[in-house]
Amino acid sequence: MTKRLANAQDTVSTLSFNVLIPARYDSVRLPGKPLLDIAGKPMVVRVAERAALSGAKQVMVATDDERIMQAVKQHGFDTCMTQARHLSGTDRIAEVAMQQEWSDETIVLNVQGDEPLISPTLIAEVAHQLNNDQSAAMATACYAISNAADFLNPNVVKLVMDQHGHAMNFSRAPIPSNEPIAIYRHVGIYAYRVKFLKLFTSLPQSTLEKTEALEQLRALHYGYKIAVHVSSQTPVTGVDTMEDLVAVRARFQSHQS
Repeated sequence: MTKRLANAQDTVSTLSFNVLIPARYDSVRLPGKPLLDIAGKPMVVRVAERAALSGAKQVMVATDDERIMQAVKQHGFDTCMTQARHLSGTDRIAEVAMQQEWSDETIVLNVQGDEPLISPTLIAEVAHQLNNDQSAAMATACYAISNAADFLNPNVVKLVMDQHGHAMNFSRAPIPSNEPIAIYRHVGIYAYRVKFLKLFTSLPQSTLEKTEALEQLRALHYGYKIAVHVSSQTPVTGVDTMEDLVAVRARFQSHQS
């Protein structure tokens, strides 16, 4: 892990982008999830550390909770307080982008606060995916699904792309069904230009977005393109359950010993 992290910035050119990490205290499965300890530091701080290795110009945690804000500050990272009630993480980071008065063309990455093992290289690659595709309003990532269990699992978000590498659909259901084409698993990381972030928050949620509980469907519903970076490596899972937390803690412990 250490060697790969050290080399992460080697893939980054002079592209300027910022990383925002939305972090809410409330969680149904794991209350106070952003502050759960991982090898001596809060989870959200571990995410910020990974993001800082991506070559981002600025890394900031966007939160609605004073406890999270103080924990992040204590570990030397920037943070910004947001409204408590947002429909999505994208709405939360849009508020921060406007608070910071970043220019319309600034590229902003939304990195989930429960991904303490996210690849810094993947963050940079998604930023470059958007920068290199001026026709796209946003960018995200995926990797190939290699087993039937993931294909059928409603907790695994699937996506299909067109010939230009733009997303056509996202679903928790098995898509495409019985078709001889590649099947991909979505990775919940997003890149936006600030101009589109501002617009996104003004768009009403679509029925499909509400049904699937997938905010990126709002962009597709209104006709905006999503560029997709296909990762050659399977990303490490985030922390959604206590079992995930135990596994992540074990990985950190093994690399520190």
